[in-house]
Amino acid sequence: MTTATTPVRTAARPSAPAARPRARRSGLGKRLELALLLGPALLLFAGFVLVPIGIAGFYSLFQWNGFGPLDEFIGLDNYVDAFTGEVFQGAIGHNLIIAGLSIVVQLPLSIGLAMLLNRKLRGRTVLRALVFAPYVLSEAITAVIWVQMLQPGGFTDQLLKGAGLGGLVHEWLADPGIVLYTLFAVITWKYIGFGIILLLAGLQGVPAELREAAALDGASAWQTTRHVVLPLLGPTIRIWIFLSVIGSLQLFDVVWIMTLGGPANASTTMATYLVDHGFKRYEFGFGSAVAVILFVICFVFALLYQRFALRRDTEGALTRMVG
Repeated sequence: MTTATTPVRTAARPSAPAARPRARRSGLGKRLELALLLGPALLLFAGFVLVPIGIAGFYSLFQWNGFGPLDEFIGLDNYVDAFTGEVFQGAIGHNLIIAGLSIVVQLPLSIGLAMLLNRKLRGRTVLRALVFAPYVLSEAITAVIWVQMLQPGGFTDQLLKGAGLGGLVHEWLADPGIVLYTLFAVITWKYIGFGIILLLAGLQGVPAELREAAALDGASAWQTTRHVVLPLLGPTIRIWIFLSVIGSLQLFDVVWIMTLGGPANASTTMATYLVDHGFKRYEFGFGSAVAVILFVICFVFALLYQRFALRRDTEGALTRMVG
């Protein structure tokens, strides 16, 4: 027995050192694979995101009209002028109002319509398509359509008068008191379809057995929705809130085409303020400072929201496994 086992042990020993080069080669292969797969994406991200941010930060330190060599270096004066300007302060307030209204108005409306369209209704597919159709339209087309409809004596005014609501007729895009809320109504019409489709996808993940069990326990429809459906729909709702707030902070297309930020800056947003000063008034240094401020606001919100709202949704997900 001893003579039979001795050769086996001595023969197994030389294979141990050979495993290290194989492990090194496999590790190198994985790194090369990651470099080949991630390299192009990282280059595009650096070229179209990081580099423009750095250039904007550099230009924001100068008083420059966008032509010829850089003018006078003024440091952080552009940032001070932006934050102390009443128009820019109002623009930040308008973005926050749109973001707040999106959560308070669009979210309950999207949840209600998503639950309605999730039921077995006749023509449900057609209704879903009709609700989602405005989202497919471009922002420019949406803005042009609604500008024509909201003109004095236009379709909206005629519709209200025909319904006996002529007292509600206003100068929708010329009244500083209501223009921002008029734009919010257009934005809601444009983007609510996306929220409904997103929430419908989340509702597909709610097991029907849980609703049936709640009904057997004597829970009403509202109690089932409140204590069963909405908690399971929580991750989808939090994603929708994140996308809605970021979109509200970067709002530009619809506002610019419909009102140019007017009248009297009553609908100015940070993005329209940026374009107005950077491209129309040729204040590229100041416009770059506003762009950096907008980026920092969105970036800080994204980090805080990820830290306090989305963290529990991503714990144990693929991102953590990769890390």
